[in-house]
Amino acid sequence: MTLRKPRRGIAAAIATLATAATVATFATVASVPAAAATTEPGVSAQAQVPSAVNGYRNVGYFTQWGVYGRNFQAKQLDVSGTAADLTHINYSFGNIHHQTLECFIANKAQGTGPNGSDGAGDAWADFGMGYTAANSVAGVADKWDQPLAGSFNQLKQLKAKNPNLKVMLSLGGWTWSKNFSAAAATDASRKKLVSSCINLYIKGNLPVIDGRGGAGAAAGVFDGFDIDWEWPGSHNGEVGNIVDEVNDKANFKALLKEFRTQLDAITATTGKEYQLSAFLPANVEDINAGGWNDPELYNYLDFGNIQGYDLHGAWDPSLTGHQGNLYDDPTDTRPAHRQFSVDKSVREYLKTGINPAQLGIGLAAYGRGWQGATSANAWGPATAAGPGTWEKGNEDYDKLKNLGTGYYDAAIGAAWRYDGNQWWSYDDTRTTAQKAQYLVDLGLGGAMWWDLTGDRQGELVGTMADALRAAPTGPATDPGNGGGTTDGTTDGSTDGTTDGTTDGTTDGSTDGTTGACTSPAWSASAVYTGGAKVSHNGSEYTAKWWTQNETPGNGGVWNLVSACAPGSTDGTTDGTTDGGTTDGTTDGTTDGATDGSTDGSTGTACVAAWASGSAYPGGSTVSYQGSNYKAKWWSQGERPGSSAWGAWELVAACA
Repeated sequence: MTLRKPRRGIAAAIATLATAATVATFATVASVPAAAATTEPGVSAQAQVPSAVNGYRNVGYFTQWGVYGRNFQAKQLDVSGTAADLTHINYSFGNIHHQTLECFIANKAQGTGPNGSDGAGDAWADFGMGYTAANSVAGVADKWDQPLAGSFNQLKQLKAKNPNLKVMLSLGGWTWSKNFSAAAATDASRKKLVSSCINLYIKGNLPVIDGRGGAGAAAGVFDGFDIDWEWPGSHNGEVGNIVDEVNDKANFKALLKEFRTQLDAITATTGKEYQLSAFLPANVEDINAGGWNDPELYNYLDFGNIQGYDLHGAWDPSLTGHQGNLYDDPTDTRPAHRQFSVDKSVREYLKTGINPAQLGIGLAAYGRGWQGATSANAWGPATAAGPGTWEKGNEDYDKLKNLGTGYYDAAIGAAWRYDGNQWWSYDDTRTTAQKAQYLVDLGLGGAMWWDLTGDRQGELVGTMADALRAAPTGPATDPGNGGGTTDGTTDGSTDGTTDGTTDGTTDGSTDGTTGACTSPAWSASAVYTGGAKVSHNGSEYTAKWWTQNETPGNGGVWNLVSACAPGSTDGTTDGTTDGGTTDGTTDGTTDGATDGSTDGSTGTACVAAWASGSAYPGGSTVSYQGSNYKAKWWSQGERPGSSAWGAWELVAACA
């Protein structure tokens, strides 16, 4: 497939920047005090816990196309230990269809020219590619007929090993931002876009392509969205992007609000919190055009990460210089309006009153470089872009870290390498540690990396994580892991609501005496389809969809049925009289063994019949062909019982 260009929002903008875009230089970090830890908007206060790396976020982008020539699969994040140093993985990217203006997945290679993104997608990398035991996170080979494979399944396995790790779907990026403006233009189109994204990535209703996918196949993979619109209201994005200079700013804000509204509605159904982040521009022109530093946006965003790289590059082939300098470089020979720094960009956001805890700074796991350079100093002459493996002027950190001689200037927070011919600007462990201290001093929420393929052993990511762990506890918070389990069901572990009145004692934990684990023990190597029951660590669980090697008790695919211990088997009459009449309505899922079909009385009554034309939100109950079903997520037109991985969960036979 055609490789996508790395993001270069400032790079593309340099030639058109207005001289009026000059921003005052700030000499020291101390001029903005660190903010106290506060509750971030967008996340319910009772669900918040400190972010996993000592109250800081460490976010890394995992590229869809990296599994090919770069041979970078999710397992590399496991074996290198990088996954344990990350709080979020942003899977890049999702695309917006040029005709429907909806989120979609397809198998169509990226084309060329301004319309190259139309209809493009890579379902094979996303969920089609089969993994062997050797290159799988779980160490188990994919089966030919499992509905979810590819990177989605590998990231799901990575989450099972790292319970605090969250995976976000990044929408857009440099190449796939073309249709954002059109999709955000009206209230109806915004609702349609967001609903389609949630249906595809949160509910996991994948298209069926080459035997993979299907309803609910990807449920539990993603924990939210990362919005990478490059750039609303600005022509500094990719050639051919739709831009509405007048209305994009307001429509962008309304789009974020719509994402927040619909994600919160799903939370109300599932009990699981979903996050919303954004990739923030560093260029003042783009910030102003899109209103990126409007504090209202951060009522909808959990956090955003400021682009801290691509501040200079070989699009200017005759001048070397820094691409990610923390502070302004007094030796920079370019006009003032073309001089950038990370600190300068951060101040553009802080000056409007945005909570620093909601901001992160981006670092590069790659370098920008030149050849024909005649000086080891920055801002010297060169003749052309440096020779890059994937793109001229661009090279991975792993391939640069030992080239020539390394240089570091603490006064401006910049590192570079020079071998007498090639000159490369990049982040190394020294600039990483310095930027970690910078974000701690300002009370920022963390760091972000573009992209993980350039740092295969996690040297940079790990340096950042170690520095943040050694710092005072940071201000960033994330949703706790106790909220919700089902990504589209009703958490079925609360046993209906209150289960009649008291259901003997606690219905499913003691329920008369002590319910025994009657289901077979869970096995990491076994394949389980939707509805399968297992026991693990003294509790019984039901699989909501196909799974393999996902440990019960961590949420996701496994729905808790009840605690159990040696004793009786939850009988058939549920204690004595089940403390009520019909055990709430459907008693969660199956309440041990039968409990919900006979449940101590005369059987469960059939609820209202399913209708193909009706829309059912998660938690709805219907009857169909002598059984009651519960909707795990929003559904319309899907026949109950038609798929083990679909929206409908069998509750019990009814009469």
